[in-house]
Amino acid sequence: MMVDPTLAEMGKNLNEAMKILEDGGKASDPDADRRQFSRSSIPGPLQGDGQDVASILQLVQNLMHEDEEEDKPSHRRMQNVGEQGHMALLGHSLAAYISVLDRERLRKLITRIASDTTLWLCRLFRYESGSAYYHEDDREGLLKVCRLVINTRYEDYSTEGYTVLNSRQPVIYQSATCRPGLGQHLCSQLALPLSSLCTVPCNTMFGSQHQMDIALLDKLIREDVETGKLPLLLIANAGTPGAGHTDKLGRLKELCEQYGMWLHIEGVNLATLALWDVSSPVTAATRSDSMTLTLGPWLGLPAVPAVTLYRHEDPALSLAAGLTSSQPVEKLRALPLWLSLQYLGHDGIVEKIRHAVELSQQLLEKLKTLASIKTSDELDSEISFVDALTMVEDELNSPVVVFRFSQETSAESSGGSVEGYFAGEREVLDSLNRWLCEQLAQLVPASGVDIVELEDEGTCVRFTPLMTAAALGTQRCDVDLLVERLTELIPVLNCTLRLRLDFREEVYRHSALSYIEDLSWPGLGAVRYEPRVEELTDSKRKLEVEKINSELLVKLGDLDADLIFSTGLEFGPEKDCIFIGMATEDLDVAELVDTIAALGRDIEENGRLLENMTEVVRKGIQEAELQLQKDNQDKLMEEGVLRQIPLVGSVLNWFSPFQSTVKGRTFNLAAGSLDSTEPTYSMKAQTGGLASPETPTSSAKRLPGQRLFRREGAGGSDSHSETSSVGQAEDFSRERFPQPTTPSPVPDEAVSVVPESPEIPQVPAEPEPTQEKGEVGTQEKERQPDGQDAPVEETGR
Repeated sequence: MMVDPTLAEMGKNLNEAMKILEDGGKASDPDADRRQFSRSSIPGPLQGDGQDVASILQLVQNLMHEDEEEDKPSHRRMQNVGEQGHMALLGHSLAAYISVLDRERLRKLITRIASDTTLWLCRLFRYESGSAYYHEDDREGLLKVCRLVINTRYEDYSTEGYTVLNSRQPVIYQSATCRPGLGQHLCSQLALPLSSLCTVPCNTMFGSQHQMDIALLDKLIREDVETGKLPLLLIANAGTPGAGHTDKLGRLKELCEQYGMWLHIEGVNLATLALWDVSSPVTAATRSDSMTLTLGPWLGLPAVPAVTLYRHEDPALSLAAGLTSSQPVEKLRALPLWLSLQYLGHDGIVEKIRHAVELSQQLLEKLKTLASIKTSDELDSEISFVDALTMVEDELNSPVVVFRFSQETSAESSGGSVEGYFAGEREVLDSLNRWLCEQLAQLVPASGVDIVELEDEGTCVRFTPLMTAAALGTQRCDVDLLVERLTELIPVLNCTLRLRLDFREEVYRHSALSYIEDLSWPGLGAVRYEPRVEELTDSKRKLEVEKINSELLVKLGDLDADLIFSTGLEFGPEKDCIFIGMATEDLDVAELVDTIAALGRDIEENGRLLENMTEVVRKGIQEAELQLQKDNQDKLMEEGVLRQIPLVGSVLNWFSPFQSTVKGRTFNLAAGSLDSTEPTYSMKAQTGGLASPETPTSSAKRLPGQRLFRREGAGGSDSHSETSSVGQAEDFSRERFPQPTTPSPVPDEAVSVVPESPEIPQVPAEPEPTQEKGEVGTQEKERQPDGQDAPVEETGR
């Protein structure tokens, strides 16, 4: 068999390129290469000699992963590019190579590729006698179909243009559950006014709330016909973007035939047409006039185009609408899909779709076994802990499962109840469901769960394996792990929801605390400590509040507790607050709030003491300087002038020692006053005021091994480990049997304004008296009695 050397080289280069991009290359020093190519990533002039392929691919690889240099946990999903992915990527390279062939060979090749791919897709999805249009933007196929319908219904459109639309205004109908912005995009591209777009509401009285109201649609069409408008096209869903519901396609097709409208269908449930056991609502999609398939995410194929299958007998109108092209290169869009479909084969394609449907069915069955979960047919009866808004009637093969945590209405609460919940319950539940989805996505990244906003149900968690399983490699074990993590998180959500009211009531009991109503916070709540000084201005008070709460947040974060304290959401409306995270069953809310208030009070008092100390110290230093000057003057008067002369004074002091009457002074910081040192010499120990007792941070004593804010004997409390019990037992024994402590000779609130000597605790503030060596030695001996008679031995010194 003759092999084209260019094709062989292309396949080899593709394999090497994928290895470099996926494995990071074969550089001996990856960090050095990363730094090198990070510098070269700065835009600059092209190198004169150019670079080789390996260097360029290494540059691309570093540009793809340059944000991963930071040591931060990343939960981003990375698609698994397998062999079928390589085939799709090879198709893009082959398209560039084939485009340089001679015109005749190119025409034959692209005709074969386009016809084969169209035939395979029509057989696979049971769409007989259909044509295919391949496009990159999944909205482009519908746009071309709208042009085709306009050219068909308005015969003079090709010559007269938009002026023919004035005779009868065209109307495009879409469901209220269609993709956001789809109708507006069509109107802008077709140069139609927004009045040509009619959004049909969903059922409100009967049927699913996510299906188009057919009776109302019929009424709207009749009204438009009576006013001289032309019903042009109807966009229906076979799997809504939000919850994966399917409209009643059979009834809609009959309505379109009645009024001569074009029926276009799109949605993820169209993938189930490839299965034999397809539910009846989706089977009706094979009778539609057109439908859009997104095979890339369904089969895990990167960079493959979307496909719009349609039926029309006039090739000229299809060419005018842009559904077909006379340019051979544009038909090469099907090449990546042509290669991938051949690689997977019919059985491989069906197996991927069936695997995704089985994953959704597995999750649905697991959710039904939980007492706190209800499926869609039970939603209308009552509210449950977690609502499974999955398939509607007869849609047993839908690959979309949506569930939502909701409030508990009948369970007894140890600390509160959600009955009679405050206004804004919907917002609180939405925030908790966002937290739930984020946790599930982090704990089980292979599940591919994401957040979806539904109009009636609110924020929900969506599991769409058909859109994610092929790329993420989701398996049955991942679904089991997802249910296991969900079972662990539901009690945390229930406890947090019940204790939010208790937390608010406890905060209201403290005048220094303000409860912050932030419904978007997924946690226990938010609180702010307010200073009790009322004479502060608004600006100073704001700075004081910010300072106190920032220090309080740091202290709370250092506590040995299971709670998470933070500043809240990054772009949240509330600032200078302390947000408390999710709670557990054994949380003591009263102790938590008391601790916050006590720590805030300590911070406020300490800050006020420091502010006052500055003024006290300044005044005390001034007073001490004046007193020292006065004492020096008195001493000078007592000693006389002769004793101040250096040589004469020494001789005079030797023959006639002088005993000064000036006493020393100490500066008491707590009292802000100068005191005499006589009590120090008489008691032979420095005296001072008693230190203020520390503010308690706990309303109850903890048992050994028990963490903060845990109720004693609560069912959800952690068991005590041996390692933690050993250290706690020592503290517990010290509490019951206090050990003798050594009193500190220098309290914190008293310092001396004169230097101290090593022998005595404090020295008078006056200059050293001139004494003979014998007398000095005698006085020192008297001030330091023998250890047997010293009172310090009785106190443990």
